[in-house]
Amino acid sequence: MGEIAIKPRTIGALEKLEAYESNVRSYSRSFPALFSRARGSFMLSNDGRKFIDFLSGAGALNYGHNNHGIKAAIDGYLASDAVVHGLDMATPAKLQFMETFSSVILRERNLQYRFQFTGPTGASAVEAALKLSRKVTGRQNVISFTRGFHGMSLGALSASGNRFYRAASNASLPGVTFMPYDGYFGPSVDTASFLRSLLLDESSGIDSPAAILVETVQGEGGLNAASKEWLQSIQGIARDVGALFIVDDIQMGCGRTGEFFSFEFADLSPDIVVLSKSLSGYGLPLSMLLIKEGFDVWRPGEHTGTFRGNNLALVSATAAIDIYWRTTTFSDGVQRMGKLMRRRLEAIASRHGNSFAVLGRGMALGLDCPTPQIAATTARKAFEKGLIVERCGPDDQVVKFLPALTIDLETLHEGLQIFEESLAEALKLEKSH
Repeated sequence: MGEIAIKPRTIGALEKLEAYESNVRSYSRSFPALFSRARGSFMLSNDGRKFIDFLSGAGALNYGHNNHGIKAAIDGYLASDAVVHGLDMATPAKLQFMETFSSVILRERNLQYRFQFTGPTGASAVEAALKLSRKVTGRQNVISFTRGFHGMSLGALSASGNRFYRAASNASLPGVTFMPYDGYFGPSVDTASFLRSLLLDESSGIDSPAAILVETVQGEGGLNAASKEWLQSIQGIARDVGALFIVDDIQMGCGRTGEFFSFEFADLSPDIVVLSKSLSGYGLPLSMLLIKEGFDVWRPGEHTGTFRGNNLALVSATAAIDIYWRTTTFSDGVQRMGKLMRRRLEAIASRHGNSFAVLGRGMALGLDCPTPQIAATTARKAFEKGLIVERCGPDDQVVKFLPALTIDLETLHEGLQIFEESLAEALKLEKSH
């Protein structure tokens, strides 16, 4: 009898990617599909499946995928053979961005800052902010907060609380003292007063800080939202102890909480603001610091990098401001949509007793689940049904909602309906086990 010919099995695209790419890959594991196209709040896979995107590039796509208004500005710039990469050289694109940002965003909010374009990532900007604070004050210590997240490079990681990420560095991460965030010990404990007492006590054992670094809403830490009063207290403490007050607005800035800056509701005036993610408006890498002039003590070339001020991203960032931020219409719409989302999520939570809680602010919301397994099963079921939604929190027990700020009402409701059905299925499975 002759040998039976066995045809080689066709290797799928995801398997090929798995063979090529490092084990460190993350989102391709959570969302196993080959995504080929995207527009607005939708992503399409190569096999024809359609997904509603409630992840938005981890907050880098506040204006949706392939926003055509912003895309037109990019296309026009590329067609003109204008400078795309120019280190930190002067270009019309850079000047126009700074003038537009100053007049439309800063001046309307009675804020005045100088711009520092850092490396392309949010972590690059955090590194620059910490380095500058230490240079300004001559101090080393930085106050950060429990469950905060500021990036994966060593300096930014030293100010991030998650043990999983910290342990991966296998390095000493010095120079940061962690303090309890607002509500960490429950609503009855004033953690700002606790911090003040420690920093004003000469025998507390805590070195005077160069900076206090804070997120107004902790995106990766579980959508913990600080109150206006707490944030104002933290800013006051920074002033009283001679530390720079830094707001990390990487994920929560650019409209995510309703206003352009997430700290506007608290009437804050940070010494340094860190921006990235949706700053470019199109998912292009762009990060920067806003620095109060008195603290801009850099000497020329003292903090540098090859990819500072990506001109293509500056063009798209300018377009985003022109399209969405010259009036309050867009901001008002985001706040209305955020309230609608919260009401819908609170209704879903209430149907399951007191075991769930809605967290966050604006259009950065989360559902805190009783167990990480419920959150994981819900997210998996949601993906199977056509919804991309992430998890966050210390144990990944919070289902996180970051839809595009430009999402239409019908699509938002459709996504939330998928989520509700997925949660019900996850709870049913939990009970059966």
